[in-house]
Amino acid sequence: MPMIDVYSVPGTFADRHSLAQDLANAVMRWEQVPPIALFSKNTAAFIHELPADSLSNAAGESNYVRVQVLTPVGVLDRDKQLGVVKELTDIVAAAAGDPTLAARTWVLITEAPEGGWGINGHANTGADIAALARAELAGN
Repeated sequence: MPMIDVYSVPGTFADRHSLAQDLANAVMRWEQVPPIALFSKNTAAFIHELPADSLSNAAGESNYVRVQVLTPVGVLDRDKQLGVVKELTDIVAAAAGDPTLAARTWVLITEAPEGGWGINGHANTGADIAALARAELAGN
């Protein structure tokens, strides 16, 4: 159940809510989890607007977007990493209405350590999350 953080300058995205939802749904597809409440209610994106003077590359430009995806360890194999980076980049550029933004979008994938994923006050392991998903699928 990933958390996605997007950092950009104000005005980059007109519809931040739709962007957040599109990113969350894309990562769920790449993780190949079932569309159950456990995952759909606990996969989220957060859009952060930073003043233009608070970010810069080494050349002094601040027209970049950073997307950080936090996932449980081992969920994204190499093919999924490649796919999620490409799709999130495309979603960001489309949401900005600027196809050139793809070349200025950084996507970072970070893995939470085993047991480093908390929901409802409990730090879950992969086995815990799987058990919760099986219980929901079984109707419990």
